[in-house]
Amino acid sequence: MNSETTMAATRYRLKEWMEQIRDCQNRPAGMSVADWCTSHGITKANYYYRLRRVRSAYLKHIPEGMIPQQVVPVKAELLEPEKTEPRAAAAGLEILLKGCSIHVTESTPAELLAKVIGVIRDAE
Repeated sequence: MNSETTMAATRYRLKEWMEQIRDCQNRPAGMSVADWCTSHGITKANYYYRLRRVRSAYLKHIPEGMIPQQVVPVKAELLEPEKTEPRAAAAGLEILLKGCSIHVTESTPAELLAKVIGVIRDAE
């Protein structure tokens, strides 16, 4: 196989994977990625491999200045430290995800936690 044929095959495969990823991202509410993968005959690890490859190919073809930065809006009052007890002494849960530490307490808004975890999960 010559290099032109190989490149065409790679582009075709990436296009198929991109369609699968779009389909997974538009899956019904409540359906997990693992459930979607099972129903489409691929492993969860293979789905995330394909996602990384598609993202990498996409990022190679856009100008560096055009890469959008995702900003999560956070209300200022959510960023203020709790006044009733110091953070270190606050009972809660410490989540370590991709090198980030998130301290969650009973007063942590679920919406904020979901947004932060989503951004960290999708970060390269």
